[in-house]
Amino acid sequence: MEVKRVKQILSSPADIEVKYNGTSVWIDQLNEDGRTATVHLRGPLEERTIVEINELTEA
Repeated sequence: MEVKRVKQILSSPADIEVKYNGTSVWIDQLNEDGRTATVHLRGPLEERTIVEINELTEA
């Protein structure tokens, strides 16, 4: 996924499904380096992980 699309998803009120390694995640923020984002799994777990944005896909 490109930085521009990550920013659009973060600013959108819509529920846009994003996947990381085939698992649905929420994007919490785009990190300052512009290459990574902080995400967490959709569901009851709030564990956050930093991932490369190029590994994110829009479902």
